[in-house]
Amino acid sequence: MRCAHVLLPVLVALSFPLNAQEARPIWNVKAVLEDGHTLDIKAFDGAGRQHDVKAIETGDLHLLDVKALDGGAYRPVKVLASSDAFAPVKAIGPDGAIWAVKAIGPGGDHWDVKGVARAGNIIHIKAIGPHGALYGVKAISAAGHVHDVKGISLPEGGTDATVDGVAISAHVKALPQTGSGQAALIWHVKAIGTDGHFLDLKVRERNGTLHSVKALYEDGNDQLMDVKAFVNGQRLDVKVLESSDELLPVKAIGADGKVHDIKALMADGTVLDVKAVAREGAILHIKAIAPDGTQLGVKAIGPGGQLRDVKGLKFREGTELTLHGVPVLAHIKALPQVY
Repeated sequence: MRCAHVLLPVLVALSFPLNAQEARPIWNVKAVLEDGHTLDIKAFDGAGRQHDVKAIETGDLHLLDVKALDGGAYRPVKVLASSDAFAPVKAIGPDGAIWAVKAIGPGGDHWDVKGVARAGNIIHIKAIGPHGALYGVKAISAAGHVHDVKGISLPEGGTDATVDGVAISAHVKALPQTGSGQAALIWHVKAIGTDGHFLDLKVRERNGTLHSVKALYEDGNDQLMDVKAFVNGQRLDVKVLESSDELLPVKAIGADGKVHDIKALMADGTVLDVKAVAREGAILHIKAIAPDGTQLGVKAIGPGGQLRDVKGLKFREGTELTLHGVPVLAHIKALPQVY
């Protein structure tokens, strides 16, 4: 695996030449009707020209970029800031030009594509047909794999305020499907040992005091679950911090700006660091580091044995945000596992 200091500077640009990304698999983006038929989704520029809307693999299947194809460039697709009941989904062309994003109905009519409801960090995106009927928007690979197209809005500051001068409220991405929501509200966060046993992840104070680290199923959202530390009755954000180290620190941040260590604990009492070790696209891989250097996967585990991958998410170049005075490189979330 390539080391973090090599991969981390490779950031997803808002637009970039197609020839620089031609090796990256492209998924179709469609609206799905009740009878199973699909509808094309297109972006329309100011001159009325159609542009394909696609999902682009960026090196990791947990999170695909959704873009409008514009000749030699990809243009970002975002949920725009709006006071409307349904939030507009648009592509952003050169110089901040706003392009309509529409589903092409069975009769050739253009149906709006909107953010219609929110579940935690997820905004549900639908094509709106006649009489207000709502149809799911999916990314579909050539191999037949399907992801859900959603808006991602991170209230702690991960969403860019503007893109080319256009105010946005959420990024548009394609995420793995989960099947159905899980009833369990609190999931455990563990590292997986080489013997298959799970290792606790804890906030570990210098005096040895331990505090829980959990993933939370809230507001009907099990595609992008928050990972939080529970310290002295407070719920703390867990983030990847900026660092010049080869492996980047994963820490909890208090409202007072205090940074708390997060460690994995082996059965014999050995304490393991938890780090971001490499990057693929918008995803940073989070691992516990064993004494011999082995990198152990970190998972969220539901009471019924369901698993989610715990990953770092990054949406902007450089510092993602400054949280309580602490520079943050990436958010930590639990996402559905991918094939």
